[in-house]
Amino acid sequence: MKKENIILIGMPGAGKSTVGVVLAKMLGFHFMDSDLVIQEQTGKLLYQLIDSCGLDGFRQIENDVNRSLDLHHTVLATGGSAVYGKEAMEHLAQIGRIVYLKLSCASIEERLGDLHTRGVAMKPGQSLASLYQERKPLYEKYADITIDCDECSLREVAGKIFACVADS
Repeated sequence: MKKENIILIGMPGAGKSTVGVVLAKMLGFHFMDSDLVIQEQTGKLLYQLIDSCGLDGFRQIENDVNRSLDLHHTVLATGGSAVYGKEAMEHLAQIGRIVYLKLSCASIEERLGDLHTRGVAMKPGQSLASLYQERKPLYEKYADITIDCDECSLREVAGKIFACVADS
């Protein structure tokens, strides 16, 4: 493998964290969830950060945390809004293969519960469909590999990623 880390990007509910744990076990890698790193470093839950710092403030914190990550043989599950951080995404692209877990908006709506308590970074009054359309081009821009996750189990998604990265 040319780049020693796997970076998972995609919408909230796409399965980044769950797939990441399974994939890390398959590869013998560490697993890290950048949302948990943000919470650990700030001492606040994501929705509390968004409420207290605003959307732009949260995105800056997320960008700063992600661009400072020093990873080795790690599967990283990023937050859904990580792709707004240009410096972070450039850093992650240098240290890993970026895998976009692509899932239809309808499937995401089925999987997600309360968007506020989940800490989804979105503008007040913004719909999930609008957020999806806003982020999709960014996911596609940064992805080295795109995995279609619709109608696949999380284990099948991990297997697809494994097949793509194990030989390279």
